[in-house]
Amino acid sequence: MSPEYLILSDNDFVRLMALQPGPQLRAELERAIVMPPDTVPGDVVTMHSRVRYLDQASGERREIQVVYPDEADLSQGKVSVLAPVGAALLGLSVDQEIDWDFPGGARRRLRVEAVMNQPRLRRIAEARGRQTG
Repeated sequence: MSPEYLILSDNDFVRLMALQPGPQLRAELERAIVMPPDTVPGDVVTMHSRVRYLDQASGERREIQVVYPDEADLSQGKVSVLAPVGAALLGLSVDQEIDWDFPGGARRRLRVEAVMNQPRLRRIAEARGRQTG
């Protein structure tokens, strides 16, 4: 099952296409709704978002941050967008699910449960803090 849509900021889209993603991620990027960063809804997994997801096959819940490859650090929960989990979750909204092919032939269904610390919302909060502070 692929979600009906996924959402990306135009900045993320351009930078991700430049990374020369694999065919599965490229197909997802090509069908994305691309919009200016300040219009991306707060419940969408964007680059640098922290996301809690459920692996429906194992029942495991995990929390990660989706980052660019040079920022990946599993010890800090930072997962590259080119890794299977990062690629699968990018652009999804809370409660959306996706079936994704993983190395070794496994196909897993992941569901986004929460998006925390999305960069657009963080910038809005910081701007409000400057206005009231």
